[in-house]
Amino acid sequence: MTKLLLIESPGKSKKLSQILGADWIVKASMGHIRELAQDGEDSLGFDLEDDRINCRYEIRGDRSKKVLSDLRQAVKQASDIYIATDPDREGETIGWHLAQELRLKQPKRVTYTEITKAAVMSAIAKPRTLDQNLIAAGRARDCLDKLVGYKGSKHLVWQLKNGAKSMGRVQSATLHLICQREKEIIAFVPEDYWSVWVEYKEGFKAFYRASLKAAKDENSEPDDAGKNDTKPESDRVKTQAEADRLVAIAKANPHSIIKIEKKTVNQSPPPPFITSSLQQAAGAKLHKSPEQTMKIAQSLYEAGHITYMRTDSVVLSEQFCDAVQKYLQANDPENVPDKTTRHRSKQGAQEAHEAIRPTDVNRIPAQLQTQLSADEANLYELIWNRAVASQCRPAQIAKTRIITQSADIFWEARGQVLIFPGYTRYWNNISEDVQLPNVVEGQTVNLKDAKSEKKQTQPPPRYTEPKLVQLMEKKGIGRPSTYSPTIKTLKEREYVQLTKSKLQPTPLGMELDDFLAKVLPDLIAAEFTAQMESQLDAIADGKQNWEKWLTNWNREYFDPALKQAIQQVKGYTATANSHNFAPAKTTGKGRKAKSDRLAEILGNENEVVKQKRTRSTDDIAPTKASGKQRKTTADALAEILGNENEVVKQMKSRATSDFATTKATGKRRKTTADAGNKKSSAESTEILCPKCNKLMVKVPTKSEKVKPGHFLSCDKRKDGCGAVMFLNDKTKQYELPYGERAAKTPETKDLSEFPCPVCSLPMEKHNYADKKTGETKTMLRCSNAENRKNGCKEVAFWWTSQKHWWSPTFGEIKSKGDAGSKNKKS
Repeated sequence: MTKLLLIESPGKSKKLSQILGADWIVKASMGHIRELAQDGEDSLGFDLEDDRINCRYEIRGDRSKKVLSDLRQAVKQASDIYIATDPDREGETIGWHLAQELRLKQPKRVTYTEITKAAVMSAIAKPRTLDQNLIAAGRARDCLDKLVGYKGSKHLVWQLKNGAKSMGRVQSATLHLICQREKEIIAFVPEDYWSVWVEYKEGFKAFYRASLKAAKDENSEPDDAGKNDTKPESDRVKTQAEADRLVAIAKANPHSIIKIEKKTVNQSPPPPFITSSLQQAAGAKLHKSPEQTMKIAQSLYEAGHITYMRTDSVVLSEQFCDAVQKYLQANDPENVPDKTTRHRSKQGAQEAHEAIRPTDVNRIPAQLQTQLSADEANLYELIWNRAVASQCRPAQIAKTRIITQSADIFWEARGQVLIFPGYTRYWNNISEDVQLPNVVEGQTVNLKDAKSEKKQTQPPPRYTEPKLVQLMEKKGIGRPSTYSPTIKTLKEREYVQLTKSKLQPTPLGMELDDFLAKVLPDLIAAEFTAQMESQLDAIADGKQNWEKWLTNWNREYFDPALKQAIQQVKGYTATANSHNFAPAKTTGKGRKAKSDRLAEILGNENEVVKQKRTRSTDDIAPTKASGKQRKTTADALAEILGNENEVVKQMKSRATSDFATTKATGKRRKTTADAGNKKSSAESTEILCPKCNKLMVKVPTKSEKVKPGHFLSCDKRKDGCGAVMFLNDKTKQYELPYGERAAKTPETKDLSEFPCPVCSLPMEKHNYADKKTGETKTMLRCSNAENRKNGCKEVAFWWTSQKHWWSPTFGEIKSKGDAGSKNKKS
């Protein structure tokens, strides 16, 4: 009889079919097939009633409906059904959804961490039932994340009306880490200090030490996220006078060696990769983002080259450890340890899982160079080297510390030499050798020079993506499967951006974090988020009832905290508008500088002030045709604003959707035009508003820098249009202020008769330039721009030889008139 194996990804199908043979059907669910419905209160798709949660699930779109139809037919043909979704909490939950939707009474659950014949057949031979505790933890996570994300986004984030789209339990806590670091950088005040050292003719350099206490060994803790390239320096000297005094003493007095310390230390091999350390190492060594790393690792896993890549366990199987021992005995016998090396996972790790390793240690990286892409080959080599290194002998390092003295001043030199490489033959995380000469205690050494160097303390660095993953793991924010998508979401939401390979929060991200820190401070705290992860782990271990925990958490914390936060939204918004947009007073002490007022108007004091005072003009504003030095945005706005009275109010429209802001009372505040119309009628013009196409009017102004007739305003401001224009003295044309653009003419979509294979909406024709030929060609893409932004990325290209449209994912794309809208790629 035929047996059916249900998996998640179609990429594994070919390999598994080869292993299992002709008696098996292998079918993929294409990931999740069901999700919480978009109904009920706040579209949560579930109801919280006392200590119970009533969930309503729905099929995930047309693609999942087609997949399920195909799977139902396969179920009818099979005598035995095995669920082999991924071996983690999410995979178990997907398996439960499949069993529910396909009405499987007794499905056999099998898990394996590598797609090899031995592992797969061993799993098939020992099936189990679905783990209800893991399923409960998966369902709890789904409900928890939707509860926080949907309610928080709708009732809090959207009310800001500043472009922020969402908040989330893990997402917002991670953003808070990035914003906290940015605030530390902004608040940092650099301090001058001096490093003082001496050089000896014997061939070594020693640094000033205030005492004989040993300084911390800077390279004692290897770091997967990147080596510390900090250069050695002396204890910090705070004044030039003190540095000069030390140099003078060094030059005026003889030097002798008063102490020599020598020791040999064993540095243990690093553990094999887990998800976070793989992402860190691939980022530091291969310059890959966490998202790119996981995609490459997924392809290696599906091809059977590595074990499952979402894990927090450093455990290796007995069979693999034995295989590495045999490999070392044959190829590197000096590196065979006396006993098998065992690495301990952190508390809470899933010990049933394995670390990330090659499925066959004898498949060395050089053998796969021609079979894999460059990225796959590089990542495989990284994983192979780390796994083998983890089973090698420790490295032996000879460390030397020499202390010299001149008068009452001490100087220290440090050296280290690798005397046995051990594991570093495969994974070198030790700094280069620093050789010190052979000297003895009491020996006089000859001064070659004594110097000091002025330095300045540096602000803490922004996080790279590997460093952020490291921090998320350390603080317990998220789990292996969430690190990469969380960072991806923050970038897609435009809350953070990459600046010189470092994650920097955008003004939008900073504003959102400030807001959440005021209204929901607990929810974005790392400790609070980590505590929730621990509760989910307890549910997965069967120690906690998920429905009772989540209803209690909502009742005792989230619901009252959210209600309190909602009450603060209006007050916060009014305060924010007042802080960010209100003009400075024209009288009294402490009047603000133009750049400070501009910073407030534009909503981010730090970046704009930096632009005004320090940044190159090349980074700010486009060059004028005249060729003269162009003005920065801040300079131009400063000229326009000049007087804070009338014109500043007009500029508010850049950062707020309505021209006139609303007071807490709910009454509409009068615009400049309203006030002007009462005093004197505005003069009409024939110039059309570049934003709404209505007539512009000349508005009187008392500003000395904005001459009468030089300032136009839209006549329909009361309807929400906030356009203002100024007369350019050179071109004699009215223009929008710097940074403002006229509304774009909506593009007319050229819709095709072919439906999108993901969301079924019509696809539109889109022109693009062929990179090889330079020709302009046409492709099809989903016509709904919002869908494209939220994940509907499918496109289709014209296949000239076959005379039809073709999708890289779905194969031939058929028109609505044809039977079946899409065929799977064989």
